[in-house]
Amino acid sequence: MSRIKRWINMNNEEFNPDGSLKSEARQEMLSKGEDPGAIDSYARRAKEEYDEWKHLDETDPEPWPIYTAYDFFTEQEKKEFNPDGSLRPEYVEYAQKIGISESALEQLEWRKKMEVDNYNKVSASHVEQGINFGAWLMRGRIEDSRTYVQRRQQMEQDLRNFEDVESLPFDKDTAY
Repeated sequence: MSRIKRWINMNNEEFNPDGSLKSEARQEMLSKGEDPGAIDSYARRAKEEYDEWKHLDETDPEPWPIYTAYDFFTEQEKKEFNPDGSLRPEYVEYAQKIGISESALEQLEWRKKMEVDNYNKVSASHVEQGINFGAWLMRGRIEDSRTYVQRRQQMEQDLRNFEDVESLPFDKDTAY
């Protein structure tokens, strides 16, 4: 997705989709007593940032991996459900053999379909803003799966890079 889409989404109250300052925003700044030269300078810097992001979108587009709700199913859920959230026929047979009622299976399937639909809706709304929701969730999952040792090594690296100690994920009692 494009950086420009995100820039426009972040600045849409003051700027037009082409990166120029809206006349209403200019008038509001003038009414607050801001200097016209300062307003022009602000508008020029913002336009330069817009142009830079647009150039990057054209020359070096961001990778946009596509993730579906199925990518976030657990291994057990992948055995039980299809990618659309419906139950797999072999799981339905197994569940009926062990005594799970038809209504319980319908409820299970309904919940999973709702989960898939919600993921799709949120993902679509984020795309409009220039955000890859699936990639964001996946980064969180990868980060959560790191072991204590990996997090400790990262913290030690952060300390060597002079990161603020309060920003690190460990207690203040931890010996550095």
